[in-house]
This record gives sequence, structure tokens and C-alpha cells, in this order.
Amino acid sequence: MLQNNSKLKSLIDKLWQSFWEGGIANPLTAIEQITYLLFMKRLDDLEMKRERDAEFTGEEYTSRFTGKYKIPGSEEVVNKNELRWSVFKHKPADEMLLHVQTKVFPFLKELNGETAPFTKHMKNAVFIIPNGRLLVTAINIVEEIFTEIGKDATEGGHSFQDIQGDVYEMLLSEIATAGKNGQFRTPRHIIKLMSELIGPQLGQRIGDPACGTGGFLLGAYQYILTDLVRKNDPNKLTNDEDGFERATMSAVITEKVKEILEDSFFGYDIDSTMVRLGLMNLMMHGIDEPQIDYKDTLSKSYNEDSIYDVVMANPPFTGNIDKGDINESLKLPTTKTELLFVERIYNMLKMGGTAAVIVPSGVIQNSGNAIESVRKLLVEKTELKAVITMPSGVFKPYAGVSTAILLFTKGGETNQVWFYDMKADGYSLDDKRNKIIESDLPDIVKQFKASKQKSKNDRKKKFFLVDKKEIIENNYDLNLITYKEDVYEEVKYDNPKIILKRLEKIESVINKDFQELSALMK
Repeated sequence: MLQNNSKLKSLIDKLWQSFWEGGIANPLTAIEQITYLLFMKRLDDLEMKRERDAEFTGEEYTSRFTGKYKIPGSEEVVNKNELRWSVFKHKPADEMLLHVQTKVFPFLKELNGETAPFTKHMKNAVFIIPNGRLLVTAINIVEEIFTEIGKDATEGGHSFQDIQGDVYEMLLSEIATAGKNGQFRTPRHIIKLMSELIGPQLGQRIGDPACGTGGFLLGAYQYILTDLVRKNDPNKLTNDEDGFERATMSAVITEKVKEILEDSFFGYDIDSTMVRLGLMNLMMHGIDEPQIDYKDTLSKSYNEDSIYDVVMANPPFTGNIDKGDINESLKLPTTKTELLFVERIYNMLKMGGTAAVIVPSGVIQNSGNAIESVRKLLVEKTELKAVITMPSGVFKPYAGVSTAILLFTKGGETNQVWFYDMKADGYSLDDKRNKIIESDLPDIVKQFKASKQKSKNDRKKKFFLVDKKEIIENNYDLNLITYKEDVYEEVKYDNPKIILKRLEKIESVINKDFQELSALMK
């Protein structure tokens, strides 16, 4: 949706530029401050809609902006109505800045009640827009963004909630610098691919032990809602820019469905900024009480084993954890996080639960006791369903590392492993990552779903099956190149007599040119 709206893109770029020029150059800091403004606007709009709906139906509704609010650390009490976006946006610049800093933002931080994850993780959040001029500029641009969202929703027939979520995703995509410990944002189309392969269902408990901004939880959420539309009214499905089916999310969110979804998604991260962004990301997409928490899932403090139906993750690729801090349930002889996270994900799953996880190529091909132990765990204690290798440019501009997707079910039995050699993901494999026509993603989903029914197994193709026995014989090597057959194209040469005649002709021309050149030299 957003990809086709140049006006929205332009406004988002303008918003980023205003923060850069206003002295907030760090992308993570900027997006936090922008997010707070989006929340203030969203909250006011949502409350106005609920007030109008209640007035129309005659039902009683008490707005969040009804009553008094005592300013923390002060004796001052204000009417909550003064904290509305639609009210404070009319104040003079410097007065508005002070009002938002000391009254509106503290109110926002306590929005969901004292015990809510959102409130807990907003406790140390700060509003650091430095001057009234930047605040006024940002508020005006946010107003334009929401006007354009409303226009797109009316004229394009799209859900306001969907477009608003897309706007936030566009903001997140502007984070173009790698985070700590090898963390970087997973492209949305790769998340969509993994969601299609794993097929999460309504009512399942879905987790991510290193969730960052919550992209995988959101991907599962959107897949579930699209699947509900697919089952109930497939005519409402359309293909998105990456070739995947998508529907208007709000069309299937009944109160019962919303209640189930609110208790379905659980994420953890060790970066407090990422936790806040993850919470807001899910809230922007309609999950009012997301369950994202600050926690190191490799440490002794984490104890949520065997409770998840689905785990989707792209855990940090580089880094080590202190040996004394490693959770007792993790038995691998290593301190490397990329290996420990695979074991953590295995432990998180229920029997019969399925995971899709991105790992660096070293995990599937390198030698070493710990690495081979991880692969043996997957082959011997799970049904290792698929290994999908991805080109190194998939994670640019963050990093150029080669990666693979592992798909496995805990407690199942591996008989054959399906391999796919992804060559194109629909975007150029340089730092610009421009959209291109070539994409293996739809074919990966199609061929994976058909893989078990195929009797022929041509290893010269980009996808094929490998028996467990052969993998064991290769020391549990999961490198696609180990099993792929090289394709040699037959080259046909002309008869030697024909080649010789051609050479004689060429030699004749050379001699003639040489004679002419010699004549000129006399």
C-alpha cells in the first residue's frame, strides 16, 4: 500500500530531514521521538472516534481524556482534555514544547496502567525534542501524514489501521545502521516468506527470543489475519509488492479474534530502545497490549521452555556471552550467541512446535564441535524440513553476511531435508536495495509446499531433497553446495578442418596488411 503512495513517502522523508536539521541525527533516537508524536496523534483520533461512536449508539463511554491528571513530581493538576493533540497543537511553539514535555508525555508514559509492559518500559523514556520550532514543524508534518492516510483509506479502499502501520514500518526501515551485538532489522519480505513457510494459526502462542522492533511477531500477526480472510472470503485477497497474498487487516478483527491475538505474541530483547520500538510497532498495528519485555533469553533469568507453538527469529550473529551467565538448559559447548540461540529456540518450542530461524552460513557449513552439535541436534531431534540459502546482499545496507533460513519441528523425525538456493529476493543486492522483477520468494513457497509430493529429485536444479543418511555421512553438513550437482553445459566445436581453413583465411588477411604496411615504410 505505502509503496504506491509517493506523497506519504515524501512526507516521511521530510519528517526525517526535519529531525536531522533539528540536531537529532541518530536514527534510533529520531524514530523514538517521532513515534511519541504519532502516538499522541493516534490516541486523540482514536478517542474522538470512540466518543462519536458512543454518542451515535447511545452507549456510555468514558474517554481517556476525561477527568483530572496530576503532574508527576508536582502539585499541579490539569484537565486531561488539555493533553489532547487537537488541543495542544494550537499553542505557541515554546509554550507547546513545555506543555508536551512536562504534561502530555508523562501522561502518555502511564497510558496503559502501572502494570502494563508498555508503562514499565516507558518509565525511563525521555522526550528530547530540543526546541519549539522543530516540534511545530514535526507536528505539522504528522498532521499531513494522517491526512494522507485518511485520503488513501477513503479513495483507495484501504484500512486506515493498515496504512498507519505501513507508515510506521516505513519509518523503521530508515534505521540504516547496525545495532549492538550484530543486530539488524530483518527485511519485511523475508519475514513474509518465513511466515508463509511456517503458517502460524489463530490461537497459537508465538515467540521471538531476540525480537528487536517486533518484525517477526508482526509478520505472524499479519499472516494469521490474511489467512482468516483466505478461509472466509478469498475474493478480498490481493497480491502485495512481493508477490504474497494480503488482505485488509481490520476486516477480520472481531472482538473475539482481538482477544485471542492479544495473548498470542511474546517477544524479548536486551536493548531497551528496541523493546520500546517493538511495543509501539505492534500497538501501531492494532495490538493494544503487546507482550514484549526486556530480557536476555540466553541467561539464567529466562525459563520459558516448551511453551511456544511457533518461534520465528533472526537472532544476533556475532557476540559471546559470559560462560557463567549461560542458562543451565543450554548444553552446547560454546559461548557464541548464534549457536546458543538455535538451542534456545529448540528449547522454547512445545513438542510439535515449529520454528523458522535465520542463521549465518557458518552454522550450516563450518566445522567445530559446537557447530556440528547444533546441526546434529536439528537432524536427530527435530524434523528438519528446509534449509534455504540466501544471497549475501539480502541484509544490505546493514551487513553483507551470507545467511540461511532453517525450518524445523521439535519432536518430529528427519527423513529428508529440502534445500533451496535463493538467487534473487526481489531487490537489488547492493546497498540501494531497489525493487527488481526477479524474485525466488513466491517459487520458494510453491516448491516447498509441493516438495513432499515430488518423486523426481534433480539436484541440478535450485531446489532438491537430501536423505538424512547422506547428511549424517557428511558429518551433518547442511551446506547446499555439498549436495548440489554441478551443471556442465556441453560445448560443441567445429570440425578441425573447418577451424584450420578459418585460421588460413585470417593469416592471409594479416599477411596482406603486413605487406601494405611494409610498403608504406619504404
